[in-house]
Amino acid sequence: MNHQNYTLLCDFYEITMANGYFLCGKAEEEAVFDMFFRDIPDDGGFAIAAGLEQLIEYIKNIQFTDEDIAYLQSKQCFDARFLEYLKTFRFTGDIYAIPEGTPIFPGEPIVTVKAPAAQAQFIETFLLLCINHQSLIATKANRICRAAAGRPVMEFGARRAQGYDAAYFGARASYIGGCSSTSCVMAARDFGIPASGTMAHAWVQMFPTEYDAFKKYAEMYPDNCVLLVDTYNVLKSGVPAAIKVFKEMKPAKMGIRIDSGDVSYLTKQARKMLDEAGLEDCTIVVSNSLDEYIIRDVILEGAQINSFGVGERLITAKSEPVFGGVYKLAALEKNGVLTPKIKISENVEKITNPGFKGLYRLYSKDTGKARGDVITLAEETIPVQDSYEIFDPNAIWKKTRIRNYEVRNLHVPIFEQGKCVYESPDIETIKKYCQEQMETLWDETLRFENPQTYYVDLSQKLWDMKNRLLQEHAAE
Repeated sequence: MNHQNYTLLCDFYEITMANGYFLCGKAEEEAVFDMFFRDIPDDGGFAIAAGLEQLIEYIKNIQFTDEDIAYLQSKQCFDARFLEYLKTFRFTGDIYAIPEGTPIFPGEPIVTVKAPAAQAQFIETFLLLCINHQSLIATKANRICRAAAGRPVMEFGARRAQGYDAAYFGARASYIGGCSSTSCVMAARDFGIPASGTMAHAWVQMFPTEYDAFKKYAEMYPDNCVLLVDTYNVLKSGVPAAIKVFKEMKPAKMGIRIDSGDVSYLTKQARKMLDEAGLEDCTIVVSNSLDEYIIRDVILEGAQINSFGVGERLITAKSEPVFGGVYKLAALEKNGVLTPKIKISENVEKITNPGFKGLYRLYSKDTGKARGDVITLAEETIPVQDSYEIFDPNAIWKKTRIRNYEVRNLHVPIFEQGKCVYESPDIETIKKYCQEQMETLWDETLRFENPQTYYVDLSQKLWDMKNRLLQEHAAE
């Protein structure tokens, strides 16, 4: 899967526009594009950036093969000189991005591309595909793991994912978001994620009785014996058979899994039965169409659960399965002069921020918490001084003065003149970084319902530029 040529995994209009740019003499004109999103999934307080590593690999390996060229030629709508140009097509521009695992907010340039127009336009689909999908799953996983309140969450979604790539990269994103392991063996192998899994109901059904099935499993896996107890009847046969096997076989690590029914009631009763049998160390795992709300509620109800297996509602982000990131032109550069571009809409949220931009996060030195983000022009920096005033760009009278703060540039150089200058961290480093960044968010931002809106403001220079462009277009 990793060695497949993904160059033509693009929208057809990206090639038709590239052909047009080439014929109009615009293919090599420098363009700046931003990838950003407008709405946080599930009406949450933030999202989690993910997918950058796969975008990097794609950019490194863009290459039109003879087969690709032949296919495009067969469409009979591309100039022969353009097809010849594609034979040596490579990415030669610059890319800046927010590192994976970072909490992100609407309107922020997650990825900024500054490259010849044909190149910057061409990578749009794959860029959105990578960042949208993995950010969506990492965000959902983070919500589910926070609901679990410290209990491990195993990602069990491969068989419900919308395609094998979604299962594979979804497992990666879910681990970044906080999951403890995955059932997807290939993802576990390739990304270095712990693998997890027990048995299916078919294992139990293959034997004359649950006891026989459990005993054989305990013989084979004495170091990690987790038995599925809901094939027939959890409390009348499944748990009693598991208790009998555990007391006879004495596995080093033992647990039961419940995959159906009222898990709150069943786990309380199962816990009582296990404890009365002297099996206080036996853990209880719960699965079956879980999400953050169900997990939160059963914990509040006193369910006796040590860990969760979450599948379809995580790997598909079922409650809101589209991240909605977009890729918009922000500036053009010709003869060294940068001209900002803006997209205007009657929908205020669809008006873009123009220009080649930077992104900074301000942290309180007193608490370590993030106070707000500021989108700036690329040539700007935010100085550390006595205080810094931020304002709501949609209601400029809403102002906050921040004092005793630290500043972090969220944009990291990824490519410079086509050369990758960024070394992707291993997944454990990304996951740890994500956990650390979560500690910088206020509890009010972490709420599932009605979270406090996080400040994402514009610098005065950027706001002035945007306002000037709006007024100029309004006068046309």
